[in-house]
Amino acid sequence: MPQLVDPNFCRTVVLLCKHTEEGAFGLIVNRPLLTSGRVVVNLEPPVATERELQVWIGGPVEPHRSWMLVNGDPDADAAAGMRITDGLYLSTAPDLLRRLLEPDPPPLTRLIVGYASWGPGQLEAELQESAWLLSDVDSALVFGTPPERMWEASIRRLGADPATLQGSRGVH
Repeated sequence: MPQLVDPNFCRTVVLLCKHTEEGAFGLIVNRPLLTSGRVVVNLEPPVATERELQVWIGGPVEPHRSWMLVNGDPDADAAAGMRITDGLYLSTAPDLLRRLLEPDPPPLTRLIVGYASWGPGQLEAELQESAWLLSDVDSALVFGTPPERMWEASIRRLGADPATLQGSRGVH
């Protein structure tokens, strides 16, 4: 919601990957890491590459941990991961990371560092407070919309105008 001012989540689009009675796990999908330096990837055996790798910030929890979000049918690398929905998978497979560093990487795959998490009942409470809007997963939105436009586009696809949204308990 526009009123969410926490800097970790202000104007974010979060892909909710897992939600159980023990809590919830998600990845912010509209925050590319903006850096002027190089990202170092440690693999065994090491990989020498000149390829620039775009990294996305998935959330404030464990920023040293990485995930790969894969759109499309899983191959052997992605299949080792977690299915989010039809055609969308989350992987931590080193072989897939190695392939991302090759000159011709798998299309529609993102390297994401960190994640978002909620303890038992926390996300439910935030939903009751109308802190979040819910929508079906749309991989075309995630992979086909520029990150700076994704938040507004995700609200507009619900039929709402972000400028007119106001929080009110129990409406989401």
